[in-house]
Amino acid sequence: MNSFSEIVEEIKTIISSDFGDKKVFDKDVAKALGISQMNFATMKKRNKIPFNELLDFCALKSISINWMLYGQSPESLVEATNRFYMIKYFNDVHASAGAGSEPLSEDVEELEMPSYFIDKLGGEKELNNIEAINVSGDSMEPTFSYNDIVFINRSKTDLGRGGIFTIRTDAGLFIKRVQKRIDGKIDIISDNKVYTTLTLDPKDIEVIGRVVCRFGDIT
Repeated sequence: MNSFSEIVEEIKTIISSDFGDKKVFDKDVAKALGISQMNFATMKKRNKIPFNELLDFCALKSISINWMLYGQSPESLVEATNRFYMIKYFNDVHASAGAGSEPLSEDVEELEMPSYFIDKLGGEKELNNIEAINVSGDSMEPTFSYNDIVFINRSKTDLGRGGIFTIRTDAGLFIKRVQKRIDGKIDIISDNKVYTTLTLDPKDIEVIGRVVCRFGDIT
């Protein structure tokens, strides 16, 4: 990030057209930012950037704050924002948040995800492990609702610390909150308190992967 002194020089260049042939001084920058000369001098000495005042100045001058702080051009910001990533989506797979269900088929589509969403999935390094499926049933409400699309990290199958997982049992495919007991058995928990907790032996559970997102953080 640019130092406050570097930002001051940029502001001097921006407002120089208002001064004709006259030299622009720090006091002129302070005035443009709406800061007293004394506070301005202290901030500059301590390299303390007045972000609120700087945001107001950039908005007034129609300038990108990222350009001011980091030297990023608007074009580079648009390019980064418009980057997309493809994720496997099994559109016919329905993991039940109610009674067990199985996919009728495994037709794979590709979901186009914007770059800002990828961090929620663990970053680019995890994309090869991510798959998306659908939710059916109401046993995990309010965490999930019918027809939500959830994102599963298939590399994360350790139930030791608990969490929300997609699992397969003899009854079908489920999305449930799981918790490992002291005796080694697994509690299969529904967030909807209408449903009772089921306890299974680990050998009776196939862990598909941890649910990491549904276009929002999982709680």
